[in-house]
Amino acid sequence: MTNPCELSAVEARRLIGEGALSPVELFDACQKRIEEINPAVNAVVAERFEAARLEAQAAEAAGSKGEPLGALHGLPIGVKDANEVAGLRSTYGSLIYKDNVPDEDEGLVKAVRSNGTIVMGKTNTPEFTAGANTVNLVYGATCNPFDTELTCGGSSGGTAVALATGMLPLSMGSDIGGSVRLPATFCGVVGHRPTPGLVPYDRRAVAMSPLDLQGPLARNVHDVALLLSAMSTPGGRDPMAFPHDAAGLKVVEQIDLSRIRIGISSDLGCAPIANSLREVFEARMKTLASYVAHLDERDPDLATSADVFWILRGVYFAAAHKKHYEEHYDDLGDIVRANYEAAVKMTMEQVGWACAEQMRICQAFDSYFEDFDVMICPGVGVPPFPHTQNYPTEVDGAPMENYLGWVGLTSSLSPTGHPVTAIPMGVEPTGMPFGIQVVGPKYGDRFTLSVAAALEELFATLPDMGRPVPDLAKLRSK
Repeated sequence: MTNPCELSAVEARRLIGEGALSPVELFDACQKRIEEINPAVNAVVAERFEAARLEAQAAEAAGSKGEPLGALHGLPIGVKDANEVAGLRSTYGSLIYKDNVPDEDEGLVKAVRSNGTIVMGKTNTPEFTAGANTVNLVYGATCNPFDTELTCGGSSGGTAVALATGMLPLSMGSDIGGSVRLPATFCGVVGHRPTPGLVPYDRRAVAMSPLDLQGPLARNVHDVALLLSAMSTPGGRDPMAFPHDAAGLKVVEQIDLSRIRIGISSDLGCAPIANSLREVFEARMKTLASYVAHLDERDPDLATSADVFWILRGVYFAAAHKKHYEEHYDDLGDIVRANYEAAVKMTMEQVGWACAEQMRICQAFDSYFEDFDVMICPGVGVPPFPHTQNYPTEVDGAPMENYLGWVGLTSSLSPTGHPVTAIPMGVEPTGMPFGIQVVGPKYGDRFTLSVAAALEELFATLPDMGRPVPDLAKLRSK
């Protein structure tokens, strides 16, 4: 029999609903996997096993009594350590909050719990989610499960590792410039950056910015859609939230790829990418071409998007971290310090240019989808690097202008506001996971996920293109 912790979330929820799987049995399997594997990778950093097991028992009892069950009933979940859970240490990866224990759940956690999920613990993140390498001064580094000397990406790194190793069936992340998509790609799992406002988030630092989002991660697209439906439960006081059918996101559509028009771009016309990854992407797109209606290489008009992102992200840092910088300077890590300092040096002229240019970019990117149903590009521009290194300073010999230079494939998409699903596509030449981003039309989250699910199903049938799985026996021996 399949180990319950290896089941997809959709399958586990079906079995729980049928009474064929106990939420306690699933919880115990996940706890056992965490205890076996987590010491080698450091993904789950704060646990609530005792309380969670009681909740699993209550979920089991509710099912046996025939009570109405939520969409996530009995499913364990991880919460990124940038979100607040009542009674559970919530540090944001910062020494400033190393002893912080909130009295209540934040809105997003309430939303998923109202759908029946069971919070097992926190997943690791870099300090205040700043950076694409999951390392902080509170918990240390989270390692890539395929090679523990390398980074798992970030900032939702603990989330991606917990999923890849079967510790959890579902976990939440956040994404400003790639924090869902990068670790999903580095760890061989699926992550979705939703349309801004689809997932209500009432703790935004900047009220009306499309950058700061919360998004789901899981091991496959159907599971991501299930979690997205719960995360997008209407409510809270997010000024960007808009009316939508959250339940309608739960099940993806059946998509006939032979009718889908795909635009592809190996570098978005602006982003650095290692030649080794460019070659893998181009070769695999040639394979894909025979399965779709139309596949053409065309770069979107995003030449200035990375610069726009850097400035708009600076606005976010100035809003979010003024108090931390002024009142807790000594406890603040170098990356957050440097980002805040860069932000406050920006001029109103620069911010005005970025806002105006973002408008132009959004309109130009919308026009791309007049000719294509989706766009596909690589998930990341470099292979995983050592987690002792904060970030790559060069890509194939070309120096990076700042510490976010190498993430242009993800950050350049963020200002557009379009939904993006990152899915695995085998491995790259170093043997580490390779992945792509499926970018959909404006407000087209369900369609984007549906196309990604069809591609995922296709990749599983093609040589060397299915989702890679880490060697758990090797991790257990560490």
